[in-house]
Amino acid sequence: MAGVPEMIDPDSGTVRSSDELIQLLDGGDAAALVDYLHQLSGVELARIVSHLSPDEQVRFWTTLPAEQAADHIEELSTAQAAGVIEQLPVAHAAAILEELPSDERADVLNEIDEPTAEAVLARFPSEEAAWIRRLTEYDADVAGGLMITEFLAFPAHLTVGELIDELRAAPEDYSEYEVQYIYVVDDFGRLEGVLRLRDLLLTPNQVSISKIMLRAPVAVRDDTDLVRLERLFDHHPFLAIPVTDADGILLGVLRRFDVEEAVESRSGGEFLRSQGIVGGEELRSMPLRRRAGRRLSWLSVNILLNIAAASVIAAYQDTLAVAIALAVFLPIISDMSGCSGNQAVAVSIRELSLGLLLPRDYVRVWLKEITVGLINGAVLGLLLGLAAYLWKHNLYLSLVVTAAMAINTLIAVSIGGLIPLLLRRLRLDPALASGPLLTTVTDMCGFFLVLSLATMVLSRLA
Repeated sequence: MAGVPEMIDPDSGTVRSSDELIQLLDGGDAAALVDYLHQLSGVELARIVSHLSPDEQVRFWTTLPAEQAADHIEELSTAQAAGVIEQLPVAHAAAILEELPSDERADVLNEIDEPTAEAVLARFPSEEAAWIRRLTEYDADVAGGLMITEFLAFPAHLTVGELIDELRAAPEDYSEYEVQYIYVVDDFGRLEGVLRLRDLLLTPNQVSISKIMLRAPVAVRDDTDLVRLERLFDHHPFLAIPVTDADGILLGVLRRFDVEEAVESRSGGEFLRSQGIVGGEELRSMPLRRRAGRRLSWLSVNILLNIAAASVIAAYQDTLAVAIALAVFLPIISDMSGCSGNQAVAVSIRELSLGLLLPRDYVRVWLKEITVGLINGAVLGLLLGLAAYLWKHNLYLSLVVTAAMAINTLIAVSIGGLIPLLLRRLRLDPALASGPLLTTVTDMCGFFLVLSLATMVLSRLA
């Protein structure tokens, strides 16, 4: 296919072209296509698929058997997988989602538009669709949103022999389960214990599983947030932890891998949101309208804030006309103050995410930031003031620049440290909203300080 870039396998160093994929699609040999895909890494597959046209992507995913397609969709990011599902015929999309693990199925459905999601869910049995809808109601960064619902749980009254017979009677039902632990529940589904496979295999058949289970196992509530989950897995060597509701009923299993993946995804999402990508996720394979809308929703607000900052300069245009040298220092002071403020923002967001800071800790944060601001503001102010004096040999210009830089740094670190706390208290995203607010305030304050102080000694600056 002309114009499609070549792909390089990072492991083998061999050059691959997505033309090969198109040729296999044109040949209609599903088995050959599956064999070819097994040679690709997940990253390479994601790159190649992202360069296919929408029609080619539909051909590709509908050519594969649903089970094989699901295996490869698992290698994609949630955003890319959602984009794939949205393009497919509803019946094929439902067949692929049926093969995905429960947690990934819910994540993908959360990403696609509601009409498509409902059309897909209509293809599921009503009871299963209701359970999937319940999973989609969880936030992506809590235990309920990360857990899988494919697990083995049996009532406590069974004997070892009865449990083993149950497993052997339906091997096809359990073959795809990641059997790390077997959970023991009461007649109401409440978690009572965990059974190790080693104990199960080495215990006589007539012994009740309640006798050999590990009682009071470590479990988490379904509303436990990612910060506490990360800390829990850091302190325990578990491969998985059961998830229960407020009544102790076993809902699912949370795997270590899924928590680690969520932590990594959170870091990437926070960075994108801090750069103005609404939603924390964007791929260039997404529809143009969605990509433009996500960016404009942030940029359009930001331009209004910048107009507000520029209005301060307009109000002091007479001062600028007399002391044009001030124009050189306006962007320096606003930029340097913004950098100082962004450092404070980053620390506050990080401490909030780690649970080291609560939204009510205003005084503590402000005192910590103001001490740093006093030192850094004084140093930066003196350096910039010295540069002003060496350039114009005007002591008053130097004093204006020094004072404005020092004061604006104090303002910037104070606001930068406190804005994330305020936004979190208002249930807004600190990573997305802190930047524009900080930039506008530091610009306005910086311009005002320089121009108002200069107006006070204007006759000495001319």
